[in-house]
Amino acid sequence: MPDKYYSNRIPGLLIASVLLLIQGCATLDGPPNPDDPFERYNRSMYAFNNTVDEYVMTPIAKGYNAVLPDVVNTGITNFFNNLDDVVVFFNDLLQLKFAQAVHDSARIVYNTTFGLLGFFDVATSFGLKKNDEDFGLTLAYWGVGSGPYLVLPFLGPSDVRDSLALPVDWFAFDPVFKDAETNATLSLLALRYIDKRADLLQATNIIDETAIDPYSFIRDAYMLHRENLVYDGNPPNAINEDDLFKDEDLFKDEDLK
Repeated sequence: MPDKYYSNRIPGLLIASVLLLIQGCATLDGPPNPDDPFERYNRSMYAFNNTVDEYVMTPIAKGYNAVLPDVVNTGITNFFNNLDDVVVFFNDLLQLKFAQAVHDSARIVYNTTFGLLGFFDVATSFGLKKNDEDFGLTLAYWGVGSGPYLVLPFLGPSDVRDSLALPVDWFAFDPVFKDAETNATLSLLALRYIDKRADLLQATNIIDETAIDPYSFIRDAYMLHRENLVYDGNPPNAINEDDLFKDEDLFKDEDLK
């Protein structure tokens, strides 16, 4: 059958897969941790993803870094960041962040033209920093809660809200999915995944060497990072250092007389 036949069905299949995944998680017995009711499933999926990563993705990522010159490696990362700015721009509009939308549209124009389709990130050198927005953050902007933490097959850390939002970003906004040829789309997705994995090799090594429980470390880091993005860097429960140290008796040893 033609590629168009399959490409028209990819969105529905992925959405159905996410919904079935979440439904299956709901039947699992929840652990004592109320903040992670799907922990039994999540740890199993985390272990599966780790196995795939150890034996497939990490060797590919190391080879990718070894073969490609740094300038090419960086250029590919910039290229996909430029495509991601299109997703960011549309979510800026959906969140009524019109000034930021102008900022991000300028990034797209500068990097696509002067940066040779985004291979060079000239926008950042012009003072236009990259923003992070996606449909999960758009749902949060309009009051949708994150729901429990959820580890997705191959994709890793997420939550219920962000998992349901992924297909919207992919098939409504992401230029990678606008290609009518399924083979071209899959090739670009594979390259983007490998490039991102290659960029994270050092961070993964640090986590593996220092974290007592890497699963919990990644879960907590992900949830904190997403909360920080939801509140544009100013989460309401952030600790103020002045408030922390203004209580002079806080660190006194009560046993010392």
